[in-house]
Amino acid sequence: MLRPLRNRTYRHLFAAQVIALLGTGLMTVALGLLAFHLAGAEAGAVLGTALAIKMVAYVGLAPVAQALSDRLPRRAVLVTLDLLRASVALCLPFVTEVWQVYVLIFVLQAASAGFTPTFQATIPDILPGEEDYTRALSLSRLAYDLESLVSPMLAAVLLTVIEFHNLFAGTVAGFVVSAALVVSVTLPVPERGPRRGIWDRTTRGLRFYLATPRLRGLFAVNLAVAAAGAMVIVNTVVLVKSRFGLGEAEVAWALAAFGCGSMAAALALPRLLHRLADRPVMIAGAATLVASTAAGALVDTYAALLPLWLIIGAGYSAAQTPSGRLLRRSAGSADRPAIFAAQFALSHACWLLCYPLAGWLGARIGLGLAFLVMALVGLAGVVLALRLWPAHDPVELAHDHPGLPADHPHLRDHGDAGRHRHAYVIDDLHPRWAGGRVG
Repeated sequence: MLRPLRNRTYRHLFAAQVIALLGTGLMTVALGLLAFHLAGAEAGAVLGTALAIKMVAYVGLAPVAQALSDRLPRRAVLVTLDLLRASVALCLPFVTEVWQVYVLIFVLQAASAGFTPTFQATIPDILPGEEDYTRALSLSRLAYDLESLVSPMLAAVLLTVIEFHNLFAGTVAGFVVSAALVVSVTLPVPERGPRRGIWDRTTRGLRFYLATPRLRGLFAVNLAVAAAGAMVIVNTVVLVKSRFGLGEAEVAWALAAFGCGSMAAALALPRLLHRLADRPVMIAGAATLVASTAAGALVDTYAALLPLWLIIGAGYSAAQTPSGRLLRRSAGSADRPAIFAAQFALSHACWLLCYPLAGWLGARIGLGLAFLVMALVGLAGVVLALRLWPAHDPVELAHDHPGLPADHPHLRDHGDAGRHRHAYVIDDLHPRWAGGRVG
């Protein structure tokens, strides 16, 4: 599990990710409490809207940001965006109106829309081996779980001695330290493809993503993940404070239970993925999310909420963590940043639907019915994944190129001017999924 940390560059980037996410986790707790402070029992709707704005930034700006930064040095891009996020987080403790929360969240997440796909696409270039990269994905999932586990626990301790507004200072510190760690390493220069127009660069990742069957299935899995995750993130504060009449520390511990389940699954995944393919693991995780979200309609005590959040966390990790393996397998080095940006945008399109839906349903029709509706949304994702993602999904596919001249470099490289087989990805020479002839 820890072998990737022997690589100095990855070790520094992983530390940057952990520290930034600790700060982001403090912001997640503080933002929920700020929403409750400003809107009371309507906090779920306010938080759902704020998180929907975050998703608008992610969905709309991630492909554009990747296209604009395609020719810029990765390190400079990452450091600049970290410092911008720190500057915005510095303003959050001083808001007094709900609309101010919305504006600041949009700016902060617009920076994240550029930062996260660039960061994620760098890791396969640092760790090209499949086994090391799988371990790195699990480590990355563990880092994200710190946002759900360690950060709420830290927040619970800090809230005994400080006001919740002061938690935002941890967010600022996290982004600043992350920038310093990125500066401390030299990042690999990715393979550069031919120069293309801004429209082609902006849409390239989305077009290639949606032309790949396994990635269409991943998109459907993302919907099940978002449906369950939105209920946890948006409505935990409402369940704990309004329904159960408990305090801020109990909100943090409930989120920590979710993170603990996710972390336990992430620790088990490298060994599990060594024996099983990605598809059954991810679909089983998504199905677990559907069942446990439906069970949420029956939860009427805090003691019952904690184990349910633990199970949802485990399903969340199983459904989401292997996605990096699919993306790495589905793109060449030059197109990998665009594919990661497409995954970032499309997965967050699912959250854009589910965040406000979870908040508004909870506020308007009650949390019991909201759990059932969100379970149905997740079930739709599982059914679509089973239909869109073929059970037989080999890496190499046989195909031919009747439109290419016999001396084309691609045909020479594979030793056959006719039908040949190689690791198949959508690219300029393979514009659609192989069914024999691809052009």
